Amino acid sequence: MVYARPQGWLPPDPDDRRLRPMLGRDWDRYQRMSHPQVRGRFVASRLLLKYSACAVIHASPQDVELAYKPGGRPYLRGLDQIDISLSHTEGLLLVGLTRRGMIGVDAELADRQMLSAGVAKQVCTGAETRMLDEVPEDGRNAALVRLWTLKEAYSKAIGQGLRFPFSQFGFGPGDRPVTVQRPNGSPGTGEEWSFGTYTVDTAYTVSVALQDAGFGDTDDTAAETMLDEGLLDALIETAAGVAA
Repeated sequence: MVYARPQGWLPPDPDDRRLRPMLGRDWDRYQRMSHPQVRGRFVASRLLLKYSACAVIHASPQDVELAYKPGGRPYLRGLDQIDISLSHTEGLLLVGLTRRGMIGVDAELADRQMLSAGVAKQVCTGAETRMLDEVPEDGRNAALVRLWTLKEAYSKAIGQGLRFPFSQFGFGPGDRPVTVQRPNGSPGTGEEWSFGTYTVDTAYTVSVALQDAGFGDTDDTAAETMLDEGLLDALIETAAGVAA
């Protein structure tokens, strides 16, 4: 995974025509956007995603075309050997990449109040509800945010998004290997899936779902050691040179 602040990827001139080959087919969509914050987040996320992917495949961002599957899931056209995922929340961009199989990522504010909003009743399985009831009250909301990001990440990885009812699959506690569970708490996936949840800058909870399709060992990063700030620094330096 690679994460960044949106402001670090905003071009000096949001209408710079040099962005057109960088955004490719997203250029027209970008031009139709009128809200400055939405527009800025859109261009920043696409630049981060493209530069991140190109750092892996050793290509130029202008030569990589970002496309979308039905439902909006991004992919790199003609590059089936790499899977990508994108998430953003207030003040954070998150990109996931893998050569192993499928990947999904999600980010949320760590202190987002979900418990008081009644989210648990809508998205948790019975087993998860019982698990949350056992968590001390001061940690219950954080536990729910963790479950939410895991559900988002997994549903993105399998290409379902919010179309897959979150109450129909769940996850166990974080103090043991995480697996997808059926509503009754029994295993729902095999060992080909791995999951991780991390804290970024003390303010964000991010989760990743990674499927190993059996392609063998690669230079890709395993689910247990995902966050790479060194790669991000290199990407930012490259992006700054392009924007200059």
